[in-house]
Parts: sequence; structure tokens; C-alpha cells
Amino acid sequence: MPKRVDHDERRHRIAEALWRIASERGLDGASLRDVAAEAGISLGQLQHYFRTKDDMLVFALGHISELAARRIGARVGSLTGTPSPRTLLRETFAEMLPLDDKSRTGQLVQIAYFVRAVHDERLRRHAKEGIPALREFFAGQIRRAVEEGDIAPDRDPDTEAMLLIALVDGLCGYVLLDVVPGEEAMRLVDAHLDRLFR
Repeated sequence: MPKRVDHDERRHRIAEALWRIASERGLDGASLRDVAAEAGISLGQLQHYFRTKDDMLVFALGHISELAARRIGARVGSLTGTPSPRTLLRETFAEMLPLDDKSRTGQLVQIAYFVRAVHDERLRRHAKEGIPALREFFAGQIRRAVEEGDIAPDRDPDTEAMLLIALVDGLCGYVLLDVVPGEEAMRLVDAHLDRLFR
């Protein structure tokens, strides 16, 4: 009998091969042929799933975002009881920062996407959809903290949420460049949260 192929597994394997190449050489250094070789399949098999490099990039970006959301969900899910908004925010930041090999690779790939998305509307659409969702999650935690009396009522949740995103994005770059060690990045996150929360 012919071997059955798990098409989702193969797409994910292709996406992960792309990430490995992109984390070392950037997205422009990832040809379809290189990604196929890295994934251990033929170029024809890869093109069965992705006719163009852009199709592959769009899928891989969605997959990496999904994996990041799962990692954050698993981290938050491992907390006991009902975590406070401050704890939820801190744990989310700890997962977003490049503090281990997996998150470091993820951040390198995200930066490669960012550079390409500046001139590519299809890739830019993911940022336009993803950032508002992240901002709303952060703003929701801040609203909850305001209601519970842990954040001053004059703080605007949407503004504070965007400032948190900017803080973590900035720290990601500095951690990747070894300008700021991971422990220092988390100390800065804690210092900002201390100022935000009473």
C-alpha cells in the first residue's frame, strides 16, 4: 500500500525548515530549493504545498504566530489558581523575549519577516491583524487591574498596552544583539510593571 502522507505535518516541517534557514541567513537567503533540502523533501514535493515563496512565507508566519500563542498559553496555563493581571503580563513577556534557543530563533525569524513586510503587503497584513489582538489582550489585563484597584484609574489601558508592546519589542532586539542580557531584560520588565501597578 502507498504510504499515507500527513499533509499538515509536512507543511509544518517545511515551515520549520524555513525558520532554521531564516534564523541563520534571513528570509532572502531561503530559496525554495534550500528549504526543500532542509525539510528533507524534493523541490517538487514542496511546490505541491506552496507554489511560490510568498505562499510559503505567509503560511510559515501564521504557523510561528500560532506556536508562540500556544507557548504563552501553556506557560500561563501552568500557573496555579487565578493569576493576577500583573502575573499574566509578566509571564507573557517572559515567553515573548528571546530567553532560550526556541524563542531566540522565533525572534530572529520575526525580525526577518518584519524587514520583508515593510515592502510586502501580504506579510504586513499579519502584523496589522496580530498587533491589535495582542494590544487588546494587554489592555484587557490592564482594565481588570484598574477594576481591582491595582492600577491607577487615570491610566489609559490602550495606551499602556501599546507601551508594553513597544517595551518588549525594543528589549527583544537588544537581547538578540547581546546588548542587554536576558536577566536584565526581565528586570527592566519588572521595573516597568512596578511603576504601572500599585
